[in-house]
Amino acid sequence: MPLVSITRLRIRSPWYLPAFFFYTLRASTQARAAAGNKAVQLLPDARRAFWTCTLWTDLDAMRAYVSAGPHRQSMKRLAHWCDEASVVHWEQDSLALPSWDEAHRRMQAQGRPSKVNHPSAAHLAFQVAAPRGATTRANTK
Repeated sequence: MPLVSITRLRIRSPWYLPAFFFYTLRASTQARAAAGNKAVQLLPDARRAFWTCTLWTDLDAMRAYVSAGPHRQSMKRLAHWCDEASVVHWEQDSLALPSWDEAHRRMQAQGRPSKVNHPSAAHLAFQVAAPRGATTRANTK
């Protein structure tokens, strides 16, 4: 059964954006080439927040991606770069990516915060801001 993975990261300072963009490019390229990946969508949002939505054939495929290469390297830095970070996963019957509105709804209802070294008040309260004006779906591979 296909697995959807959503992340939201808020970069706490513009100082970290160049390195974040570098790792984002590498990790998204890695995801698109990963075995079991069906789709990748990125959404730059307001106030240095960024969403990712990936679709996988199963949990094992997603875990193999997360624990290897550029993604693994970037994970070591995100706790320092971010003041908000969250993740949610769910299985679904369809290979269609959810809308960003659905991703936000699921994040707020079923998601969990990730560890950050400098959490914002919103992170501590697990208040995830909705993505602005994003109701589109991504194309699959």
